[in-house]
Amino acid sequence: MTQDPARVLNLWRRQLGRVPESVWECAGLQVLVLADNGLTALPGAVGRLRDLRTLDLGHNRLTSVPPEIGELTGLDGFLYLHDNALGGLPEELGNLTRLRYLNVGENALTALPGTIGRMAGLVELRAQHNRLTTLPDAVGDLKSLRELWLRGNGLADLPASMGALTELRHLDLRENALPELPPCLAGLPLLRQLDVRGNRLTRLPDWIVELPALEKLDLRWNDCPRESPLTAELERRGCVVLL
Repeated sequence: MTQDPARVLNLWRRQLGRVPESVWECAGLQVLVLADNGLTALPGAVGRLRDLRTLDLGHNRLTSVPPEIGELTGLDGFLYLHDNALGGLPEELGNLTRLRYLNVGENALTALPGTIGRMAGLVELRAQHNRLTTLPDAVGDLKSLRELWLRGNGLADLPASMGALTELRHLDLRENALPELPPCLAGLPLLRQLDVRGNRLTRLPDWIVELPALEKLDLRWNDCPRESPLTAELERRGCVVLL
């Protein structure tokens, strides 16, 4: 959809340090770009921008996001919070039920909010390079999710609820602490790419050959056998297996 230039405010890399008060008076604003400005705080006034559809706060120094972010219920495009210093996310984030893309990667998150399951519109969720050791069960409620990026965390397992992610196509679990492929992934009907490089895998489960849409399985930097009947069967089916 073409954006009306009058409703777009691009303040990318302006060395602002703080958001000018005038921004919060921009009625009707649909796209706000505040990326790479050295911001250390986001005022609760952001909640006034009720017409926003995309908000870019990436590459700043934010340590928190105000609960008023949940008042931006018109967000149906992108929310960029990556490359900050966030240690947590407000529960009110779950109010963004129309949002399609959320990037909270490259932060210091130890958990995702339990309300994330209410974000029914999410198609892509990026939470790479944080400090996550578990995911909330509510992740399994993201029925529209197609891509999930979790590289560089400390995950040793995934919640059983993820077996309900029937639209999931791409799952990046690279550089975590998985001792085995989580059983919840068995039977995901549309999963095409599964990246588990740099985990602690020593074997593959029998169900791996039953993933009907799998096109690429990346097992590099694990201790799995280089040859096995399971990998041979996957390759016979046309799946690329990298060891």
